[in-house]
Amino acid sequence: MSAPDRPQAVNLPEGWTPGSWRTRPSAQMPTYPDPHALREAVDELRALPPLVTSWEILALKQALAEAQEGKRFLLQGGDCAESFAECSSDVISNRLKVLLQMSLVLVHGLRLPVVRVGRFAGQYAKPRSADTETVDGVTLPSYRGDIVNAPAFSAQARTPDPRRMIKAHARSAMTMNFVRALIDGGFADLHHPEYWDLGWVGHSPLAEEYRRMVAGIGDAVRFMETLSGSQVHNLNRVDFHTSHEALLLPYEEAQTRQVPRQWGWFNLSTHFPWIGMRTAALDGAHVEYFRGIRNPIALKVGPSATAEQLLRLVDVLNPEDEPGRLTLVHRMGATGIADRLPALLDAVRREGRRVLWVCDPMHGNTEATSNGYKTRRFRNIRSELEQAFEIHAAAGTRLGGVHLELTGEDVTECTGGARDLTDADLARAYRSTVDPRLNYEQALEIAMLVVRKQAQLTTPA
Repeated sequence: MSAPDRPQAVNLPEGWTPGSWRTRPSAQMPTYPDPHALREAVDELRALPPLVTSWEILALKQALAEAQEGKRFLLQGGDCAESFAECSSDVISNRLKVLLQMSLVLVHGLRLPVVRVGRFAGQYAKPRSADTETVDGVTLPSYRGDIVNAPAFSAQARTPDPRRMIKAHARSAMTMNFVRALIDGGFADLHHPEYWDLGWVGHSPLAEEYRRMVAGIGDAVRFMETLSGSQVHNLNRVDFHTSHEALLLPYEEAQTRQVPRQWGWFNLSTHFPWIGMRTAALDGAHVEYFRGIRNPIALKVGPSATAEQLLRLVDVLNPEDEPGRLTLVHRMGATGIADRLPALLDAVRREGRRVLWVCDPMHGNTEATSNGYKTRRFRNIRSELEQAFEIHAAAGTRLGGVHLELTGEDVTECTGGARDLTDADLARAYRSTVDPRLNYEQALEIAMLVVRKQAQLTTPA
């Protein structure tokens, strides 16, 4: 990827430094028992190479600016929380295959370039509803993701360990290195999309429809090359970017740097960090940190958000209305979106603020089953996404992307979908340590749903 032209500088935030977040109230942060070990780990992180580059970050910001204008569509997806144990070639390549296949469906159906952003190479921290967990009368710190502690319920496993930040950086680097190598080696070559197939889904009810689409694209590519007498360029690779919830601020600060021939500060641990609902306090540490970095950023917006709160956050996070800077990811739940979203869309539109609206139909639809599993019903995920398209159309705004938790593994964590998984199926292959994810079939069904819904809304009656 070539470096974009140097952009014009906007005003640097007043009083901001990479560590100014430490002066603000912080939420969802672990308590490390050894402050000296924490300082040593952070100092080591500061000396390690970055995981991404400033020109990749600025190229993504430009692509997101085009998505704001309706010229691209954002597909953001991956694990709810990466684990150190699953930093393996099979897991990474299967995850990449799913995102490639979904993007192929979207490109084919929407007739738009797709911005591909993975929830990987850094999604190791997770917010929790409580600081502690009690089992059989024993109370221990909650599991906050592999970057903080381990999921096993023991004092040793649950004690926050700052050395895990070094391990997370190393595994993120391994993931990025493998993804880059796959893409640069032709893994994403549109001449051979059949290479992206996942063997276990040959029996899927969606398989035949997808293969017809692949065959049609292959025929079109070969036709164009026959017509021109040469190979169509840029079909052998795609751009992929990384994202994660920037929850653990000591880790993020240590990777926040200035670079030659650019102004300002970049978070070089990821291309596209986001703020979750639990850490979006206007006067909080996370908003303070995010207001100063030059990355494109996202903000999760839940059902409790008011129009006034949202506009104040938009003002702080993107005061100069910079194109591509701010993405708002709404996650209301299937039963709440119709009541809560329209007022937020109207407020932002009325103020003329430039944002990219994205739907996360996952997090507002989590529930517990009678047999003790946390799941999401596919019918509710589908319903929230369909409603989102309709509400945006009615408000005169544009839904420019989707944000999904998914995996390329043969899991049974969300019920419903093409094979109509039931609560009884959850026990067969439930592997997530935190939140339930869509499997390949369900993720591909979502991509096809996006295409059909968009076609329905844009086809004249």
